[in-house]
Amino acid sequence: MRDEVSTSSTLVCDTSEVGWQTMSEPNGPDASYFDYNATAPIRPEALAAVVEAMQSVGNASSMHHPGRQAAHRVDAARRQLADLLGCSPGEIIFTSGATEANNLALRAAFTAGSPLITSPVEHPAVLETARAVTVGSPEDLVLLPVGGDGLVELDALDQVFAVRRGGVVSLMAANNETGVLTDLRVVAKAAREAGALVHTDATQLIGRLPVDVADLDVDLLSLSAHKFGGPQGVGALYVRRGSPLPHRPLLVGGGQERGWRAGTLNVAGIIGMGAAAEVAGRGLGEEAERVAALRDRLERLVVGNLPDCRINGRCDQRLPGVTSITFPGVPADAVLAAMPDVAASEGSACASGAPMPSHVLLAMGLSRADADSTIRFSLGYATTDAEIEHAAQAVNRAVTQVRAVLAEADGAR
Repeated sequence: MRDEVSTSSTLVCDTSEVGWQTMSEPNGPDASYFDYNATAPIRPEALAAVVEAMQSVGNASSMHHPGRQAAHRVDAARRQLADLLGCSPGEIIFTSGATEANNLALRAAFTAGSPLITSPVEHPAVLETARAVTVGSPEDLVLLPVGGDGLVELDALDQVFAVRRGGVVSLMAANNETGVLTDLRVVAKAAREAGALVHTDATQLIGRLPVDVADLDVDLLSLSAHKFGGPQGVGALYVRRGSPLPHRPLLVGGGQERGWRAGTLNVAGIIGMGAAAEVAGRGLGEEAERVAALRDRLERLVVGNLPDCRINGRCDQRLPGVTSITFPGVPADAVLAAMPDVAASEGSACASGAPMPSHVLLAMGLSRADADSTIRFSLGYATTDAEIEHAAQAVNRAVTQVRAVLAEADGAR
């Protein structure tokens, strides 16, 4: 791990001393963390901001001095996040995370009798919401086809709009399992011409690549703080000013967030998200290049040394820090168990415990056996050269061991 506190150290609270100390190797000296798409390590600046905020008192809706101080800090965080997105602070609605933001967006944008267009490789927070809002009119739900490279076939949008106009298109900016990117400008152009709204689940994109919502031309955008180094349990929904959207809040009550989301604001979480957004926005392009180079090196060290394995998804159109690798005939859970010092994932952590293999990989045409033999490695801002070397050696060793055990079991039959 690196020595700089700004990128690799984690601040921990020493309750016995009620003070602060740094732990430079939070995963241990021989552990490697490759599950940033599940949750990124919290940035030290964000952690410090959260804890400092929790030491203060004040409901951001209260009119007394502590309440006004809390509201002022929430406003500052809203500006920090708006700067990262390239939007106005007034276009941001704070939520508990991207799942809530996706629910809020689709429930506001969809009207029965108009199409809700999405894809089979979306996150369950979009797919399940889409199914829920169209339960009374299932013919309104339209799933676009997906190619073997993980790209949604956007030409199919024209075919849909040739028959039905209006509605809402919801396509993720970057896939959480393969990292494959969607060309949202093409989506927005087709939608505008058909009078449709555009929503994107940008959870994996924010803080990984530069984003300008005006350039993307979307009406709604969902995000979670913990994907770019903020705290868990807080996120946001960008709502484009002027979009013809009714307020259909999931939570009703005090009317916070301009009536979009009632409930006392998570002041500490919001402040931490703002701090993470500010840090993530610094040198974002250069950081993306660094992480992409590390990802490419990991792929060379693994794919170059293990026969028959392959990378899933369009390699020239994906996030810089994500690789999905299939090891045919080698169960992913056995490989992960054989390398406990490498934290990677069989797929989306949000669907952990599910008996079915990745719906994303199945939609791309992989067999169930191959989907069950796929591991996702996701890197980020604190990943180091040493971790790449360590992980590659661990993966190569684990896959070789599992293959040997399977071959011996087959020979004994």
